[in-house]
Amino acid sequence: MYAWPASKVPVLPGQSPDLTIHDTARRRSLTLTPGPVARLYVCGITPYDATHMGHAATYTAFDLVQRIWLDSGRRVHYVQNVTDIDDPLLERAEATGEPWAALAERETALFREDMTALRMLPPEHYVGAVEAIPRIVPLIERLRESGAAYDVDGDVYFSVASDDRFGSVAGLDAEEMRRLSAERGGDPERAGKKNPLDPLLWRAAREGEPSWEGASLGPGRPGWHVECVAIALDHLGMGFDVQGGGSDLAFPHHEMGASHARVLTGEHPYARSYVHAGMVGYQGEKMSKSKGNLVLVSQLRAEGRDPAAIRLALLAHHYRADWEWTDAVLAEAEARLARWRHAVSRPEGPSADALVAEVRAALADDLDAPTALRAVDRWAETQERTGGDDPGAPGVTSRAVDALLGVAL
Repeated sequence: MYAWPASKVPVLPGQSPDLTIHDTARRRSLTLTPGPVARLYVCGITPYDATHMGHAATYTAFDLVQRIWLDSGRRVHYVQNVTDIDDPLLERAEATGEPWAALAERETALFREDMTALRMLPPEHYVGAVEAIPRIVPLIERLRESGAAYDVDGDVYFSVASDDRFGSVAGLDAEEMRRLSAERGGDPERAGKKNPLDPLLWRAAREGEPSWEGASLGPGRPGWHVECVAIALDHLGMGFDVQGGGSDLAFPHHEMGASHARVLTGEHPYARSYVHAGMVGYQGEKMSKSKGNLVLVSQLRAEGRDPAAIRLALLAHHYRADWEWTDAVLAEAEARLARWRHAVSRPEGPSADALVAEVRAALADDLDAPTALRAVDRWAETQERTGGDDPGAPGVTSRAVDALLGVAL
């Protein structure tokens, strides 16, 4: 599967400091110190509907992570998956009468268009679950052979009891884990399981459902969590720097993935840090495909809204915060974009050296984009109020906003 084209990232003088970010597993901030190549895995979409603001906010957060690492002189090895076979996709296809593969292909293509418009840096490897099945099957076979997986009426489940570190990512008690498992794709009530929390690894073929050859597993299709593990281990290996996604992925998805990987390899950690973005609400509820209360990136683009303003609207909120999308949020971002573009259009301006340092420092401090935006606001206000005599300042400001915030002025 191919990703989307990369926009050119300007190179700035100097470099960003190391990124300090909140690690879900440690419940505190952690300063990341990757080697020359920083390794990032961000969970991708299930392509049964278009990109909404919740998706866009999450991918903007991890786009900032990439930009800080690039600005610090590192190369970024970024991997993202596409869950192009899963129950929600099949359910939507059945409801609409569209072939599931056509639906997945169409929505994945639209996602690429949205990511391009929002100037998200693409992953180096963009991998679909279907194309990863040849990698997934041997992992499940190894888990079963080791006794860490077992069969229930032809389906294969992972035993969470096989991992003595299970629960260390999200840090939840058993009752909360069971509740979230039921809400987020698990089946804690299924008879025959050793533990209600045990997640599905391989779903045996059912009539009317697509299936693939699974060697000793028999025909079927993979579970959700093992898909990401197979892709991450294949392209990044154990101990990669950041596992990222929305806060609703901490449990069960990232918890289960870490357990799968630890049992498979006998090594720890799976990821050196777990970073989660907050949820975006709309009309009083979390924005989600299942609820249908969506504000879509493609819809706003079709209305003629500038993708740079959409991105600024996302950056105006701290990535870990839960917040509500409103028309006013976008209107404020459009006004801010207009002020910034006017400020950098003048032939001279106040020195931008302090601005670049402020933006770098803000982003390195747990991706504090709102503070970074306010720094640019102050530069633009000074430009408007008193001007300046540095002919290079508008260009430096424009390049810094592009390189560090991903906003083209």
